[in-house]
Amino acid sequence: MLMMSSWSTGDSEMRDDQGMQTYYGERAAYYDRVYAIPERQADLRLLESWIKDTFRSRRVLEIACGTGYWSRFIALVARQLTATDISARVIDIAKQRENCESVKFRIEDAFAMSPDLGHFESLFSGLWISHIPRQALRSFLEHVQQHLESGSEVVFIDNSRRQCEELPIVHTDGDGNTYQDRQLDDGSRHRILKNFPGVLELEAAIEDLGVNPRYEELDHYWWFTYCVK
Repeated sequence: MLMMSSWSTGDSEMRDDQGMQTYYGERAAYYDRVYAIPERQADLRLLESWIKDTFRSRRVLEIACGTGYWSRFIALVARQLTATDISARVIDIAKQRENCESVKFRIEDAFAMSPDLGHFESLFSGLWISHIPRQALRSFLEHVQQHLESGSEVVFIDNSRRQCEELPIVHTDGDGNTYQDRQLDDGSRHRILKNFPGVLELEAAIEDLGVNPRYEELDHYWWFTYCVK
């Protein structure tokens, strides 16, 4: 049976997708397989090194930290790291990561984060912005910016279109959002929203919010950064 992923958005509130939460919750125990794929290793080593240089001595907010793969590299160099995710299941795994003893983990909905999170000098999200509907991206950026100081650096990393060689796009909706069919170890299949925004779309999303955008596409990943106005 194919389990569909659906999003609900509104003017005042955007909630995380229950179907996607279920999928990633069930996949949590073996999610890190995606980081063991041999042909991705060169890109990953480059990104891991770059992340440590970028967040050194900063107060960092991580959105959708998942099982903490990226958190462990940020935690090595950041002055403070607050890592958030909507799933307690993946946070429990992240807490067991090497180097994550000092990380402050919080269960938070990325579209409705608690005011008491505080303010940060940097924001990071790895392999998650691609799961935000195109029509909700701008509102998401406006929301998280409430927790960032002027001049803060925002960093997103995600999959390049090379991923579609293994997981092809099977559906495109009326808003231009694209979807892949994913299968878990239990045999269940899930249709997951997975967008591949390009540099022009990303730059348009930060108009009047940020300056100095930078974009680079590697073989298997891309990264995008900008500074908050």
